[in-house]
Amino acid sequence: MRTSARLGILAATTVAGLALASSPAFAHVSVQPEGTAAKGGYATVNVKVPNERPNASTTKVEVSFPADHPLASVMPQAVPGWTIEVTRTKLAKPLTLHGKSITEAVSKVTWTATDKGIQPGYFQKFPLSLGQLPEDADELVLKALQTYDNKEVVRWIEPPVAGQEEPEHPAAVLKLSAATDDHHGGAPASNAPAAKPSGGDDHGADKAQAHDDSEHGTERWLGIAGIVLGAAGLGTALVTSRRRSNA
Repeated sequence: MRTSARLGILAATTVAGLALASSPAFAHVSVQPEGTAAKGGYATVNVKVPNERPNASTTKVEVSFPADHPLASVMPQAVPGWTIEVTRTKLAKPLTLHGKSITEAVSKVTWTATDKGIQPGYFQKFPLSLGQLPEDADELVLKALQTYDNKEVVRWIEPPVAGQEEPEHPAAVLKLSAATDDHHGGAPASNAPAAKPSGGDDHGADKAQAHDDSEHGTERWLGIAGIVLGAAGLGTALVTSRRRSNA
């Protein structure tokens, strides 16, 4: 009886471990540049939004830009099945861009689904052209709100802190590389709908794809490791049970 109880506990633990190991890794809103995002330059980036719910679709995504490092130019690329609203805000201190005084900056971009949105098991990329990136910062923290069709709102607004565990709902972070002579970095995104974001080069797209493949590879290896550990645990328990029965 005791042996059966132990096996039941072990089996339950193994199932829980497998479920944890096979769950999506890095399943939160993130931002990835096409190519580089250099300080003082321009960059084309993708806001990546995965659907984390098994029974609801994402129908609205709002991304807010930091007020301490305002961006005068934020140009979204058209995404089929989504409307886009760009919100601009007056600046307390005007910016100078290409010799012109800029009195307002983009504070938020909102995508709203006109069809089914991001369904369970899928993700969507929302391309943006950003500039001019700040010269006095190493990163930009972009806070996001993800709304599902069941009215649930997930707030990805917690800034990650170096040396600490990742927060439960981390904000997206765009890492900035060292400044270059070419301050135009990535080309502005096209306004025409396209399956593949325009701007940047094929190498930038390859890097973005390689990053996605790396994430999926991590998930697969975690799942395989969980299965191996679970099988080993069950095998050990069965051998122990047989030895005790023969004793």
